[in-house]
Amino acid sequence: MSALMDGIKINDFVVIGRAGMDFYPDPPGTATEDATTVSVGLGGSSANIAAGICKLGGRAALVTRVSDDSIGRYCVKQLKHYGVDTTHVTPIGGEYRNSLAIYETRVEDHQSVIYRNGAADFQMDKSDISAVDYSAFGALITAGTVFAAEPSRTATFHAFDLARAAGVPVIFDVDYRPYSWPSPEVAADVLSRAADKSDMIVGNDEEFGFMAGGIDKGLAKARSLSEQSGALVVYKMGQLGAITFMDGQEIRTGIYPVDALKPTGAGDSFMAGFLTSIADGHDLKTSLLRGSACASITVSRPGCAPAMADTETLNQFLANHSGPTHA
Repeated sequence: MSALMDGIKINDFVVIGRAGMDFYPDPPGTATEDATTVSVGLGGSSANIAAGICKLGGRAALVTRVSDDSIGRYCVKQLKHYGVDTTHVTPIGGEYRNSLAIYETRVEDHQSVIYRNGAADFQMDKSDISAVDYSAFGALITAGTVFAAEPSRTATFHAFDLARAAGVPVIFDVDYRPYSWPSPEVAADVLSRAADKSDMIVGNDEEFGFMAGGIDKGLAKARSLSEQSGALVVYKMGQLGAITFMDGQEIRTGIYPVDALKPTGAGDSFMAGFLTSIADGHDLKTSLLRGSACASITVSRPGCAPAMADTETLNQFLANHSGPTHA
């Protein structure tokens, strides 16, 4: 566990996975079918995590493929805007296209539509992975969608192997998206294999339950993953907060209640806030709570990457909020 914490404290991460373009109807509360105006922002789980880390003072490099067109160039330009290293973001031509998301800035009757047909990021292969010097980073981060198709799946498992060979810990956000996978059975097998190779695993109750074969078994699955592999495991429960397993400890943390505008982006911002808080010297429980505060900030604002907190925003939020709920 000390190797994981030492790696995180370097505050320099290599992040594997997609960058995409998000559309969200304006003004907040507008249904997609009623939209006449939309806003545009950077999205994609891994891109969001990388952008969030940089906004909070850390460093991050993204490894992915983007389409060789204006949408792909938009994603690269946005990554650079947030300070993400794009050295290993590679365009691919032909019929492959960048992922697109259209989601609403509302909680009630929220609708999200994700376009992933012929996704460019799934074309990331072992050559992209092998070009990275993993020893230059403190930790590797990825989100589960990267495993949903080939050659991206094999390439990412190869990245896990190269990172571990370089002594670099692996951080895995389960991030199960059913629409990306050929079947639930394949997803359960592959995501479980990825978890077994990870030093830190973050997921919600539904995701751990999915891997375990039932939501009622999710908590036991999270606990067993930590006990068997020694991994730090964060089991998120939405409004009920989170339970974190580490070195035989169980740490319960609450959330920071806010008037949410939408449900999207919370997990990515939690990861960015949690990791950069550890890097900034906060203890584990405080870092978990700061990650939760970042999630609350993001769901209270439109967009994903644009809504994620920077250091000043996070500090102001914590200074002005009455405090987290008790877990």
